[in-house]
Amino acid sequence: MTYSTRGRLGRSLLLAGAGVFAPPALHAGLNDVTQTPNNENAGIQKSLIDQIGMGRGDVYTARSSLYVIKRDPFRSIRRGRQLFQRKFRLAEGLGPRTGDGVGDISADASLGAGLTDSCAACHGRPRGSAGFGGDVFTRPDGRDAPHLFGLGLVEMLADEITQELRQQRDDALQQARQQAAPVTQALASKGVAYGSLVAHPDGSLDTRAVEGVDADLRVRPFFAEGSTISIREFVVGAFNAEMGLESPDPDLAAASGGADVITPAGMRLSGGSDRIEAPPVHSVAEDGDGDGVYDEIPVALVDHLEFYLLNYFSPATYEQNRQELRGQLLLERIGCTSCHVPDLPLARDRRVANVEVAYDPDRGTFNNLFAVATPLFAQVDDGSGYPTLKQPLAEPFLVRGIYADFKRHDLGPAFWERNFDGTLHKQFMTEPLWGVGSTAPYGHDGRSINLHEVIVRHGGEAQAAQRNYLALRPSGRAAIIAYLRSLVLFPPDDTASNLNPGDPSTDGFPQYGHGSIRLPVLFNDPTDLE
Repeated sequence: MTYSTRGRLGRSLLLAGAGVFAPPALHAGLNDVTQTPNNENAGIQKSLIDQIGMGRGDVYTARSSLYVIKRDPFRSIRRGRQLFQRKFRLAEGLGPRTGDGVGDISADASLGAGLTDSCAACHGRPRGSAGFGGDVFTRPDGRDAPHLFGLGLVEMLADEITQELRQQRDDALQQARQQAAPVTQALASKGVAYGSLVAHPDGSLDTRAVEGVDADLRVRPFFAEGSTISIREFVVGAFNAEMGLESPDPDLAAASGGADVITPAGMRLSGGSDRIEAPPVHSVAEDGDGDGVYDEIPVALVDHLEFYLLNYFSPATYEQNRQELRGQLLLERIGCTSCHVPDLPLARDRRVANVEVAYDPDRGTFNNLFAVATPLFAQVDDGSGYPTLKQPLAEPFLVRGIYADFKRHDLGPAFWERNFDGTLHKQFMTEPLWGVGSTAPYGHDGRSINLHEVIVRHGGEAQAAQRNYLALRPSGRAAIIAYLRSLVLFPPDDTASNLNPGDPSTDGFPQYGHGSIRLPVLFNDPTDLE
């Protein structure tokens, strides 16, 4: 039996056996209480061994990652969140840096990535969320760690654009063979143009007119230069480069070897058509960094982190009055939205919930923000006697306020980046503007101190829009800045929601009792408390 929970919270979301589970507020960089017991019982409530559970397992193996993701997805999201915040230890394999920081940095930029003890050390603001962090020496002028809000939507949009562009390419090749003549094919997806290509009857392609994407038409949305395809590659790579923690991830190992793999979060890694990044080690018996610790990041942890980031919240919209709304209109009028496209349609949403956060002084008990969570899954009784399977509805979804086009652009010499080998990198992915009001400093290198400065830094393909901005009256420029400042990040554990609206009468308010966005577990499992 299958039934949907879309558009309502319903019994399946609000009820968790004896009650809705709500852990203590979480902060960036956490120990677990088995490592550092304290009177407040503050910290992650499970040991790392408990978080690993029964490994990857399957949908019939309780406490395995596949079981939790498929049958209690919100528990997996929260597990991934706490792993994101976990402070790893030397005994768990933390460190050393890549090559202990010695080697040819022109060939391997991770030599300059530094060493942190948690994901939240670089992506930990605002308080306890996948926010943004500091600068790393992976380029001569540094790279600024971006925020990770809405990461799953970014991955899904990029993958859909890739599939649409490749279908257009394949259709052109078929037409060229049928007509025995070259065919020129315009490339476009979701209202964004990517140039054109010429398909020849012999199966060859002329891709010189392709714009903003590689000749293979794969959109790689992660990192400023656009080099990584998936959240899973990003997670495994960051564990290794930034923390010296090696994962023998079987999905990346198989896909990097040419296989097609669908991850537990539903991302297809097509090793036959894409270059997939290999994991740092390929076996649980391999100790690549020689620190004496094996299987440092088991596959179950990667599963939970990937699923967490797939479902992570989009940024919020803060107060918008006449000035901000005027700035929104001016942003389009001066040409910024030719690259920073406001809304993009998603054909198939793999998430299990959506959370919209907006300014609401009546219900927003902290920061005047209030969140509305909507489940996006169907429950399927598989007759196993276990809790029902929770399957994403996989329906269309309009991604609002992302302000991106998933293309690379040359923004002129002020944005060009030096590489360690002496070359210049000139093209960068359009940075989504959602959350931009909370993420100073700006630019891929963090060298622009405020929004005005990063706008006037634009040149190259954005030169006309920059000149139009400078030609505005001061009030017009101020309106644009005001609008951009209203696109904010937020701390989920301090943001009231329809799941936990908060209670201003609580003793100690607003420090306590201000509500939160804590997706409830869907059934009680006394052996798997967070």
